[in-house]
Amino acid sequence: MDTIASLFSFITTPVSWVIVQFHSVYGALFGPDTGWAWGLSIVSLVILIRICLIPLFVKQIKATRAMQTLQPEMKKIQERYKNDKQRQSEEMMKLYKDAGTNPLSSCLPILAQSPFFFALYHVLNSIASNDTVGVINERLLESAQKAHIFGAPLAAKFTDNADKVEALNASLTDVRIITALMIVLMSLSQFYTQRQLMTKNVDTTVKTPFMQQQKMLMYVFPVIFAVFGINFPVGVLVYWLTTNVWTMGQQMYVIHNNPTPGSKAQAAYLERFSKTVTRHGKTRNRRERAIVKAIVAKGRDRNEYERKFINGLNKAGLAAQTDGAVVKSDATAAAQAEDGAPTTAQAAKRQQPKRQSKSQRQGGAAKAAGESPSLTKAEEPQDDVKPAAPAKKGNAKPGGSTRSKAQSGQRKGPQRPKSPSKK
Repeated sequence: MDTIASLFSFITTPVSWVIVQFHSVYGALFGPDTGWAWGLSIVSLVILIRICLIPLFVKQIKATRAMQTLQPEMKKIQERYKNDKQRQSEEMMKLYKDAGTNPLSSCLPILAQSPFFFALYHVLNSIASNDTVGVINERLLESAQKAHIFGAPLAAKFTDNADKVEALNASLTDVRIITALMIVLMSLSQFYTQRQLMTKNVDTTVKTPFMQQQKMLMYVFPVIFAVFGINFPVGVLVYWLTTNVWTMGQQMYVIHNNPTPGSKAQAAYLERFSKTVTRHGKTRNRRERAIVKAIVAKGRDRNEYERKFINGLNKAGLAAQTDGAVVKSDATAAAQAEDGAPTTAQAAKRQQPKRQSKSQRQGGAAKAAGESPSLTKAEEPQDDVKPAAPAKKGNAKPGGSTRSKAQSGQRKGPQRPKSPSKK
């Protein structure tokens, strides 16, 4: 381990300088030789590092989302080459390359922290060995050796013997209890973070190598921390426990506010979001509009939870627009808008006009001429009308019983001339 730590000695001086600066602040509050001053200095170092790694974390989230969008293609490749694992792996790698993403991107924050982790280990190991390191001179070295965290020296390890621990003014029992407790907390926090990711923030409808990788990390990392933790100084355990707690909180924030599409976290998020939009009757800010816009743009490719969200808005008399806005709509338009169906206005544009019957067209023409459509042909005024010649038998139409009787001599009087359109 010392060999590995020495490889990162180029960053030892910056890490030791940051610790000393924080120690000067906390030392004025709690005393320069206390475990609080040195312990909080390490915690502050973790927070500073993680803040600097936020852009990398954002990149990790984007890469993870890109992996999620590739899941349908991954499923097709798995089904197509289910009997040829080598060809399946080759096609997966080609898909990753074309999409510009990588399933190992989730490990980037851990890899970026590695130099700081090993540099801190080198600093604390030098303190335990009574060697100056970086900007930590003999005075600071003596102060760090006196610092105890709940009875355990900052530089003590679980594997140290009784003589070494006594040289640091502590008991072996206290050191092993504190280090064992911190190792367990460190492993549990790592396991909970990965399990939370696998159970709440992963689309379980598609099985991918990415999911298998995350599942493997969920069990492998806690074991790694437990095995190597017994060789870590107490100060390093403080560092790693703090970074695990930060990661857990960061992961909880992402799951709550930016869940993976198709995951259980998205179902819970859209349920909360639906209540908010329904209560206000609109989207209130740019972020809410962006969420609605992304869901509407998917159309019929929406997942189960997104369809439920859209249908919930429709039942509440609201309609989601393509620009992300939410407007009030009537029940008919809302019902037709479910699952991407055309709304009433859209359907009206596509609907062809109904073809009218001949009697309907004649009724409309009569109405336009100012005649009353309620009058029958026999009841219409007969003034100034010349008698019509008897019609041929072949021209008589069904339904014209009144005219047929008049033509056969059963009814006398002037007859209405035929329409110009009839021959």
